[in-house]
Amino acid sequence: MGQALSASLEDYLEAVLALVKRGEGAHVKDIADRLRVTKPSVTGALRNLAKKKLVRYRPYETVTLTRQGEEVAEQITMRHKVFTTFFQDVLGLDSKVADETACKMEHVVDEVVLERLAAYIHFAKECPLEAAKWEGGFGKYCEQGGRVGNCERRLENVLAKIHSEKGQSHMDALTLDRMKPGQRAKILKVRAASGATNRRLVDMGVTRGTIVEVERVAPLGDPMEVKVKGYHLSLRKEEARGISVEPRLESDKK
Repeated sequence: MGQALSASLEDYLEAVLALVKRGEGAHVKDIADRLRVTKPSVTGALRNLAKKKLVRYRPYETVTLTRQGEEVAEQITMRHKVFTTFFQDVLGLDSKVADETACKMEHVVDEVVLERLAAYIHFAKECPLEAAKWEGGFGKYCEQGGRVGNCERRLENVLAKIHSEKGQSHMDALTLDRMKPGQRAKILKVRAASGATNRRLVDMGVTRGTIVEVERVAPLGDPMEVKVKGYHLSLRKEEARGISVEPRLESDKK
């Protein structure tokens, strides 16, 4: 994350970004109220962050983030979002508990662990098997006092549901946002939300019949970095979700 920051300074930076995004402006009092600290504490932290060139701070004026400060604050916020989502959606914890725990863990967990958690969140949301979801799998396990229950029967029910839905296979409904890094696919159809978005995709070479290769997927799947016709492109998740694809094997040349 660049220069090392204490957990406390990361919290201040995250608070400034949140206030800026709300459009209210970041003032010392607002930051103090948000973090439940004293105004002198905020002032000291802002001076420290200003020395590190992460914020612009002058007494009695609105606090703003430098370009570098915004990048670091976005990273911290993303880490917090990954943890809160995991605790709420995967573990089924109360939102307050999830948020408070995320505040503690976001400062100490390794990036590799963070990426793996983000990947599991995506897996749990997309996987049709109930065992991967709170309400169908782990949630029932907790409710039943640690007993696994009839997993085989639930698996059979899910598989039957998949086969019955519109007579389509899982492969038929595959969209680009569900592809993984290193995978290649042939674009079958582009369904943009607007004409402007469609023109943008066409201009980038995202057209029917084109081979696309997924290079990188950010935590929570947004944005997605792909390669099309030799060019490296960045697609928003909603754009990738509107692109139907057919996976290609490494041996495929077309």
